[in-house]
Amino acid sequence: MPVLSQTQPPARMNFDEFMAWYKQQEGHWELHDGVPVRLHDPARGQVEQAGHVRAKHRIVRSLEDAIARAGCDCEALGDGMSVKIDDNVSYEPDALVYCGPLVEDDALVVPNPVIIVEVLSPSTAYKDTSDKLVDYFRLPTVEHYLVIDPKNGLVTHHFRDGRHVSQRAVHGNKLQLTPPGIMVELDGLRA
Repeated sequence: MPVLSQTQPPARMNFDEFMAWYKQQEGHWELHDGVPVRLHDPARGQVEQAGHVRAKHRIVRSLEDAIARAGCDCEALGDGMSVKIDDNVSYEPDALVYCGPLVEDDALVVPNPVIIVEVLSPSTAYKDTSDKLVDYFRLPTVEHYLVIDPKNGLVTHHFRDGRHVSQRAVHGNKLQLTPPGIMVELDGLRA
């Protein structure tokens, strides 16, 4: 199998420059403070393991099922879509839900996420529970941020509570997410 060539990213770039550069790359990338960062970089010992991939698959399936049961005008997507925070920051969450018209088939960015999900891994846990937590809620459309720790079976729900962001550890097998008005079943997430 041929190896794709990959250009070294410039030291700093804005979001538009990053997206143009990203289209020519292999793998998944985020923009952290103007600097492209490769996710799951084998050269740095960061590989995605089967348990992590399964957890991401289960959460997308649970979100899709909840949307179908509610009959709401929303779509759940797995990783691969970027969320622009500002001109210097964009992330690629493990799953997200947005509502309204479908994004175009060739879209790389979801402009109006309502629910964002990150599945913890040793290489991303700190960023997922610090910078991303703050940055995702900078977007006015984000109502819920779920952080899933598949190793410990813990789901932490961060949500808008009036003018504040609150959090709670989720106990039980169901989680109501309003808006958009869906009930997510969590049984499979704790496998």
